Amino acid sequence: MHTLISLTAPAVMPTVSPVVAAPEWAGAQAAVWLVALPLLSAAVLLLLGRRADRWGHWLGVLASAGAFVVGVVLLLGVLGQPAGERVHDVHLATWLDAGALSIDAGLRVDPLSLTFVLLVTFVGTLIHVYSVAYMEHDAARRRFFAYLNLFVAAMLLLVLADSYVLLFVGWEGVGLASYLLIGFWNHHTPYAVAAKKAFVANRIGDVGLLIAMGLLFATFGSLDFATVEAGAASGDVSQGTLTAIGLMLLLAACGKSAQFPLQSWLGDAMAGPTPVSALIHAATMVTAGVYLIIRSGAVFTAAPTAQLVVAIVGAITLLFGAIVGCAKDDIKKALAASTMSQIGYMVLAAGLGPIGYAFAIFHLVTHGFFKAGMFLGAGSVMHGMDDQVDMRRFGGLGRYMKITYFTFMAGWLAILGIPPFAGFFSKDKIIEAAFVPVDGQPWRAWVFGGVALIGAGITAFYMSRLFFMTFEGQKRWSKTKDGGEQHPHESPALMTWPMIVLAAGSVGLGLILSRVGFVEWLEPSVGHTEHHEPVLAVPVLIALTLIAVALGLVLAWRRYAVSTVPVTPPLGTALTRAARADLYQDTVNDALLVAPGQYLTRSLVYGDKAVVDGAVTGVGRATVAVGDIVRRAQNGFARSYAAVMVVGVVALAIVVLAVRG
Repeated sequence: MHTLISLTAPAVMPTVSPVVAAPEWAGAQAAVWLVALPLLSAAVLLLLGRRADRWGHWLGVLASAGAFVVGVVLLLGVLGQPAGERVHDVHLATWLDAGALSIDAGLRVDPLSLTFVLLVTFVGTLIHVYSVAYMEHDAARRRFFAYLNLFVAAMLLLVLADSYVLLFVGWEGVGLASYLLIGFWNHHTPYAVAAKKAFVANRIGDVGLLIAMGLLFATFGSLDFATVEAGAASGDVSQGTLTAIGLMLLLAACGKSAQFPLQSWLGDAMAGPTPVSALIHAATMVTAGVYLIIRSGAVFTAAPTAQLVVAIVGAITLLFGAIVGCAKDDIKKALAASTMSQIGYMVLAAGLGPIGYAFAIFHLVTHGFFKAGMFLGAGSVMHGMDDQVDMRRFGGLGRYMKITYFTFMAGWLAILGIPPFAGFFSKDKIIEAAFVPVDGQPWRAWVFGGVALIGAGITAFYMSRLFFMTFEGQKRWSKTKDGGEQHPHESPALMTWPMIVLAAGSVGLGLILSRVGFVEWLEPSVGHTEHHEPVLAVPVLIALTLIAVALGLVLAWRRYAVSTVPVTPPLGTALTRAARADLYQDTVNDALLVAPGQYLTRSLVYGDKAVVDGAVTGVGRATVAVGDIVRRAQNGFARSYAAVMVVGVVALAIVVLAVRG
C-alpha cells in the first residue's frame, strides 16, 4: 500500500504556502483500522445471523472500544510532533485515473479529524455498553449492534476522508445507518414513517453536496481538501463561484445537522431506541454538517456572503429549537429540540469565520458529553417508568433514581453554562465571538450576539422545565401498560456507569480542554484563532449571560417545581400551540415541497401514460389494423389474386408512360 504524508497549510489563512513534505510517519497508516474495526464487526454480525445472538453485542462493544484505542495511539503520535507537522494525508489507493478526472482514496489525520475520532469512539463505546442492558430483551439485539457499528464506521470514514469524494461515501453511509436505526422497530408504522422522513430530508441536503462537488471539480480540477484549500485561498477564483459552492455545502450541512429549513426530521427521529437518539444527537450524525463547514473553512472564508448566510441559518435554528423545546412534553423530543438549538450555536460560530471555527468544535465536544448523558438519562427514566415519555406523567423521580438524577443534573447544569460545568467554557465563548464587530457591518455583533444571548436564557428555561417536571415536584404517575402501579427504580450498572462517565465529562471537560490549549491544538486544521474584543467587555457579557440563565431557571422553577403541573397541558397561547406543532414546519414543508412534488409526479405519470405509452400503443394498434387489412386480402381465390395482378400491371404501365411522356 502506497502512503503519502504531506503537510498542508491551515484552511483559513489568506495565503497558502507550497505543500511541504513532512517526514513520513508510518503510524498514520493505522487510521485505516479506525474504520475497519467497526465495519468488520458489522459485517460479521450481519453475516453470521442468529449464530452470533449470544455474544454479538459484546463484539460490537469491543469493535468500538478498539477503534477508540487506535484513536488514542494516533493522538499520542500526533502530539509528539511539532505543531506545524500535525496534518497528514495518507494515500491509500487510486480509484479512477481518466485524464483530468482522478479519484483517490485517502485519509487525513490531523487535529480536527482526531478530535472527532475520539469523541465518536469514546462516547460511542459508552452508548454501546449502555445498549447491552437497554436492548437486553430485544430479540434483534445482535442486528441492532451491527447497525450501531455500521453507523460508527461511516461517521469515522466521513471525518477521516482527505477528499470530498470519500467524505461523500461516509456521508451516505451515515444516512443509511440512521435510516436503519431510526426505523429499527419498523413493525410500528409511525416509526417506519419517521425513518423514511429522515432519509428523504437528508437526500435533499445530499443534492447540495453533489452540486458542490461538481462545482469544486469544475473550478479546481480536484476534490481533495489540500487542492481546494490552496485554490480557495489563492484569490484566483471568483466570489460568485465560491459563494455558490459555499451555499451548496451549507444546504448539505442543513440536511445532516437538522438546521433551518431542513430540521423537521429531527424530532421524529426519536422513534428509534434511546441509545440511537444519544448516538445521532450527541456525537455523530448531527455534528457532520458542522464538520463539513469547518473542514471547508477555506471556501467560506473566501466567500463572505456564504459565510454570512451560515451565521444567519445558525441564529435562526438556535432560536427555533429553543422555542420548540419550551412546549414539548415528550422528554426525548424536548432533548431533540435542544440538540437542534445547540447545533445552531455551532453553525453560528462557524459562520463567524476564523474567530469562531475552534469555538464551534469546542462546544461540539462538550455538547457530545452532556447531551449523550441526558439522552441516556432519559432512557433510564423510561426504563424505570414502563417506557413512558410524557414528562407530565413524571415528577419526583429524583427521590427514586438517585444516580440518574445526579448524572442528568450534571448535563443540565452543563448545557445551561453554569460555571464550572463544561458548557460555561464552550457556549460562552461562542456568545463572546458573536459580539465581535465586523468592519463595515456593525449590526452583525448586536444581532448575532443578541440572538446568542437570548438563546441562552430560553435554553435555561426549557432545560430547567424538563429537569423539574421529571425529577422534582409532586408525583404525577399514571398506570403501567398492564394497569398496575408505577414503581420507578434505578437502572442496572451497565446503564448507569456510562451515565456516570458522561456526567464526569459534563462537569470537568470544559475546564480541562481550556487549560490544555484545545483551541491551539486545532490551529493546524482550522487556522489561528485571533483574539478580538467584543462590543461589550467580556466580564459584562459573562454577567449578562448568567443573568439570562438565572432568569430562565427561576421562571421554570416557579412554574414547574413549586407549582402544580397539570397532567393535561393547558391550551396555551398561539405561540405555545405553534411550538407544540414544531412551529408548523411540517405544514410549511407539505405546502412548499410535498404537495408540489406530488402534483409534479402525478403530472409526469399522466404524461408518461398519455404521451409516451399512448404513442407506443398507437403504433401497435396501427400495425395491427394494417395487418388486418392485408389479412383480409389473402382470401385464397385465384380470381382475386389475378385481379390484383392486373391492377398492378395497369398501374405500373401508367407510371411508366407518365414518366416517358
